Amino acid sequence: MESKSFNNFKSYVGLEEHEMQPLGSSRRNSLTENNVKLLPGECMVTKAQSVLMFSPVSDLKQGTSGILSVTNFKLTFITTEDTNGEDVARQQNHLYGYMDTCLTNIQDIYVTVGDKKRKLVPGNTVPSKVKGIFIICKNLRTWSFSFKFSPIGDGKNLLQALLHHTFPSKHDLLFAYDYQEAYYSSLDKTVRLFRDISDWYNELERTICNEKFRKLWRLSTVNIDFKLCRSLSRYIIVPASITDSQLMDAAKHFQGSRPPIWAWSSAHGAALVKMPELSPLVTNRMQENIMFENVRKSHPQKMPPIVLELNKDINIKLIAIAFSKFASLCSPENIRQFWLQDNNFYSSVENTKWLKYVSYCLSKTVETCNHLHSGFSVILQEGAGTDLCCIISSLVQLLLDPYFRTLNGFQSLLQKEWVAGGHPFCDRLGHIAKRPMEKSIFVSRQSPLFLLYLDCVWQLIQQFPAEFEFTETYLTTLWDAAHVCIFDTFIFNCEKDRVAAATDPEKPLVLRSVWDWREQFNDQDILLFYNPLYNPRVADSSEKCEIKPLYHIATIELWTQCYFRWIPTLEIRNGGQNHIELYVRLLRNDVNQLRMNINGNCGSPINKSNSYSVPMNIDSFYPFSNKKSGNSVSAPIMNSSILATESLLEAQSLITATD
Repeated sequence: MESKSFNNFKSYVGLEEHEMQPLGSSRRNSLTENNVKLLPGECMVTKAQSVLMFSPVSDLKQGTSGILSVTNFKLTFITTEDTNGEDVARQQNHLYGYMDTCLTNIQDIYVTVGDKKRKLVPGNTVPSKVKGIFIICKNLRTWSFSFKFSPIGDGKNLLQALLHHTFPSKHDLLFAYDYQEAYYSSLDKTVRLFRDISDWYNELERTICNEKFRKLWRLSTVNIDFKLCRSLSRYIIVPASITDSQLMDAAKHFQGSRPPIWAWSSAHGAALVKMPELSPLVTNRMQENIMFENVRKSHPQKMPPIVLELNKDINIKLIAIAFSKFASLCSPENIRQFWLQDNNFYSSVENTKWLKYVSYCLSKTVETCNHLHSGFSVILQEGAGTDLCCIISSLVQLLLDPYFRTLNGFQSLLQKEWVAGGHPFCDRLGHIAKRPMEKSIFVSRQSPLFLLYLDCVWQLIQQFPAEFEFTETYLTTLWDAAHVCIFDTFIFNCEKDRVAAATDPEKPLVLRSVWDWREQFNDQDILLFYNPLYNPRVADSSEKCEIKPLYHIATIELWTQCYFRWIPTLEIRNGGQNHIELYVRLLRNDVNQLRMNINGNCGSPINKSNSYSVPMNIDSFYPFSNKKSGNSVSAPIMNSSILATESLLEAQSLITATD
């Protein structure tokens, strides 16, 4: 992935498919069975013939007939109306198609019984005759299928297979362990994975420029073999005043055996520290006070730290309940339910408390930033220190450190605070179905902490559109990628589990990072991750670069692209904010061409005559559109034609619309 800057600007509209083939496209999807494209290692489990698929939230009672299939990776629907991905104005994923959904993306499965539907969980008995099924995905997409015209038994067989493979009981049943595609990483080295000790040294030096302040903290290898704590990385940064043996003794008193760890420092030496709470059985708070004292000693002026307890008004269970209620508003089963919800939509959203929790996270972030700006170190404390600590710590660094607002910086931040920091992605995303002895009880530790964080980041992008190199399309795509059970970034709870899987003597797992976006997309889609309004000269200046967001509930907006993109009724045809963004991208091409001409380089920077295909009638949820692209215009790679931009705006954009 290339770094974007003003001096080497590249067009924000992608290459056409015949000019830029995706990495490995000659091997991927080469195997087909009944027109179902299969990845290496993917196999067909079962299929149902003559299935009717109904459009989501539609008043049309007529469905589309096709074949519904289950593989060990996805649920896929093949219809005679399928265009094989041709002429569509939407994101194209190399791993799965628009009519597919990864099994790990499925949240709930309902079976139609008479005029009602019943939720099925692992261990439930499947009815002998299945009339239809309704599926809600974790990214809020819904699927509705009828087996009315299917051969007898097809519906039951498919539903049994779907239940079995969608909710695996063991980690090694995830498709990542079956995926046989060779992996040649094209990951940009500027994305730090924080698995090597050099990444931690570099981060310490980058953040704390004053060598005197830097000596107050040290990089410890006490967890090199994960003997201190299984959920932390091999390397941790701790107060220089504490020895490794003291750290080992202290860790036993905290939840998850996690000692306090350094996250970031300001230019004045005030530090941001993440710290778990004491274990429930520990009544003596001496070790906690000792840790507070060591953080105080690590301050240049030996000022006592400020402790923020994060889970007083919020916890992972409350967040899960709130999102469950909110998700029901974003995934209506039919048009009647949609209109009923629409009558009281905003009051219903308020009752879910989802936006309240977004506001809470932003307010705690601003509070933390204010303390750091005043010169006080801050200790973030909650539970095991792997959930809300990740959210607040990451948001604080986004507000105070412009490096993390670049795309590579943001990905490095997620690696440091979430992946190396031990956020239990596997549990929180619900990849594995946790079952006790009683099979009738379904246990879940699922809670969308990561989505809550992404929503907070989206709020920041809305308030500061020129401060972030990445776009909301990137954030939405990242949430989708979290449910693709191929990338080690999201399928493990901690670094120890990743190391164990990669070094398994019988079946070592190939670790594939989600930041290697060419595994999923071609350059046309990847370029949509970059913000055309981003101004790196502001972020790189020596002036104050902190941003201070509004966080009161009245200023919080709904992330429509992420939450409502699967509801065609809410899509603005041939309009929306995307037209403004597309025009900005085309204008940036012209500005860059003028800059090249002024510098005396009048020739094209690209020798061959490549061009970009610009969809004319994109919709408000582009590139997650539900329709074909229709007409398009082509523009030179660095110099979009005036005719193209003018006709685009005249015919399609709301910019030129009269009041």
